[in-house]
Amino acid sequence: MFKRVIPFLSFLIIAGCGQLTTNKDESDGHLKVTDFRGKEVVLKQPASRIVCLIESALSGLYMLDAYPQVVGISTGVYNEGTFPQYALLDERISAKTLPTAGNWDFINLESIVSLKPDLVIIWASQSESIDAIEEKGIPVYAVFIESFEDVYKEISDFGILTDRKNKADSIINYTKTEVMELSGKVADMNEKKSVYFMWSQGLLETSGTTSTVNDLIELAGAKNACRIPKEHVIINKEVLLEYNPDIILMWQNNRQSPEDLLKLPELSAIRAAKSGDIYELPSVFWCDLWTLKYQFAVKILTKYCYPDKFADMDLEVEKRKMILSLYGNRGRKLFE
Repeated sequence: MFKRVIPFLSFLIIAGCGQLTTNKDESDGHLKVTDFRGKEVVLKQPASRIVCLIESALSGLYMLDAYPQVVGISTGVYNEGTFPQYALLDERISAKTLPTAGNWDFINLESIVSLKPDLVIIWASQSESIDAIEEKGIPVYAVFIESFEDVYKEISDFGILTDRKNKADSIINYTKTEVMELSGKVADMNEKKSVYFMWSQGLLETSGTTSTVNDLIELAGAKNACRIPKEHVIINKEVLLEYNPDIILMWQNNRQSPEDLLKLPELSAIRAAKSGDIYELPSVFWCDLWTLKYQFAVKILTKYCYPDKFADMDLEVEKRKMILSLYGNRGRKLFE
């Protein structure tokens, strides 16, 4: 959830009444999971009115075809670069009639209550907001995304809470298969490329070894230039020069482009600049690292790292296949 917000905020999501382990208690028929706070969330029946204040979590609900249950969304959906895609997926978003009730920074409690949700999804970092919502008797599901395994857990839990477990299992298995097949092709690489990941906040903001970024890099058969065991890391220019990465991979950036970085004198001695191997990921919608679409980012980076080995990989074909597999027929709207 970094680019849209900040990497260290990307770990927190509260999905109204979800739980970490997804189970249906046979004794009372309730849906039970444990969220990323370690708190058990219980629903008497599948969620039918969901307020989702996290864009990446919203993406998961659309993959599960649970969008009809969504009655409130984050303000960011209308304000950020993903709006064109969501507008194609949901007529209510296109017409901007789907109510907003806050985002990663704030919530409008009155608006949330008025929507009468039976589940709210929000960042776990928003502890005061969570308390206020739960005091109203509204279930909250909190998420802390630090790895792709966390992404799988979130989707699995959403599948339980929306009565779409089979769909959740299907798209999780599809994603795992895609990534495993790709990783198998780079597992025997003798020399792994060193990759420095740059967040949109600036050249010196990156992620260490305990992050979805690290998962991305390793699945692409490369190694993270930043070996610091933190999700969000701020370094200095001297450290970047010491890293001397083979590749610099930029999160989508509206202020700088790869061409801009190539012109920086301070980067001229770095291998990535010398070889011209500085790249920018496409729109967040296509390769969100906090959704099952992370698989596309893995494919992109794999091709950047090992262009000869993956010369036949058509990224546009891969993108279309992924979207149709994750979003079903509704995903076709994104290519019309």
